[in-house]
Amino acid sequence: MKAPTKVIRTDKWTLNPTTEQRVLLAETVEVYRRACRYLVGIIYTHWGDLGGLTADQLTPAVERLMHKTAKRPNIRYPQFNKTFYKFPSYLRRAAMLRRSRFANAFSAGQVSSFVTRYRDWQSGRRKRKSAKPPRLNANTGCYPSLYKGQCYKLHGFNAIEIKVFNGSDWVWADVQITGLRERHLVASNKMMSPSLVMNAKGYYLSVPFTCKPEKRKPEANVTAVDLGINTTATIAVVTHSGTVIHREFVHPGRDIDRRDKRLKSISMRASKTMGKGGKLHKGFCSKTYEKCRRINNQIGQIVSKRIVEIAKEFNSEAIVFENLKGWKPKGGKKRSNLRQRFHGWLKAKIRNFTEMKWTELGGKVIEVVAAYTSKLACDGSGTVKRDSKNYSLATFPSAKRFNADLNGAYNIGARGVLKLVRRNSNEGRFSKSSGRPPRSWACLCDLWTSGSSKLA
Repeated sequence: MKAPTKVIRTDKWTLNPTTEQRVLLAETVEVYRRACRYLVGIIYTHWGDLGGLTADQLTPAVERLMHKTAKRPNIRYPQFNKTFYKFPSYLRRAAMLRRSRFANAFSAGQVSSFVTRYRDWQSGRRKRKSAKPPRLNANTGCYPSLYKGQCYKLHGFNAIEIKVFNGSDWVWADVQITGLRERHLVASNKMMSPSLVMNAKGYYLSVPFTCKPEKRKPEANVTAVDLGINTTATIAVVTHSGTVIHREFVHPGRDIDRRDKRLKSISMRASKTMGKGGKLHKGFCSKTYEKCRRINNQIGQIVSKRIVEIAKEFNSEAIVFENLKGWKPKGGKKRSNLRQRFHGWLKAKIRNFTEMKWTELGGKVIEVVAAYTSKLACDGSGTVKRDSKNYSLATFPSAKRFNADLNGAYNIGARGVLKLVRRNSNEGRFSKSSGRPPRSWACLCDLWTSGSSKLA
């Protein structure tokens, strides 16, 4: 197994500043944004000389234009030091290149993005012929990056000293920390430079961590996930021998009902607004749609968290999903809400959230072919028949009635096991001339090595 790679994850730490500190933090963010707007103008003016430089070369090149020193008394833009008196050097460099160690340019990135988009527009690469030319947006909603020792001092995890601007000078403010996550407790995680974030809800620190997961020694099993409509996620832990050692249904019905109730209200309001014809105005029910998106995120987080908990509990080798990329819903019967229900299917969101959580623990996520996972019986008896009144039930050719989603999860797990085994050896391969279905259409029965292995 390859050594785990580093991953970057960000925690949100909640701050509880006093009334006076709120004014200082707001002033600090504002003066930082003004400095960014100033630097955007300088960089754009000299982009012909600065555009080809790397991140490490760009910072000193810009400073030679606007930062006066004893060895450099004559500069092109002396107004910067006068306008931003005693502006901390680390904040100035952060404004030029936010997270310079990862080469994510901030002010330079704004200019680079504009130049690229404008060049494309001039070349005729536009979404429509009448598209207006792009504009350089110097009024950026950025937040200052704080560097250890120079811009912040951490006192345990209960308080933090932040260098703030009081209108005339830069001073230290001791701000209380009231909310944390758990990543700072992991010894292998390395804390990076946080950002001071301010919005209508409060004040926060956005704290990135470099996570280096330990090398895992997994058991010979996989956690298979079948994402469905009737049941959000059906989970089965399948061993290499084909034994199902755990199965579980995850369906946050309360959150789903909350979302569907709001979507139904949008439909009713739309019919009253349009009548038998007409169009809805731009931004119609935008607040309700935003609430539904937040509920979907909550559902995705709940389901993915439980999937990862099960995979961690059984020390699984991998989490297996169906490859549903590019899948589009098909219309159901007339007056059926099936199409709308498919649009609420969070297949990509749950998969992505699960991968982010599982990768941080050193695990891997694999995908298998989705064809016939639920249509083929996991015992190898043939094609199942769905119940016309209850689509979640399936009848095997052997007359056995079984949960269709659970049958699909078993087959997904079997395909995941075979995919892992084939990476390391030639085991589990079917002959092309054997008359059997394609290798990617494997079922749980293909893992059974003897009659003693039975369904859990």
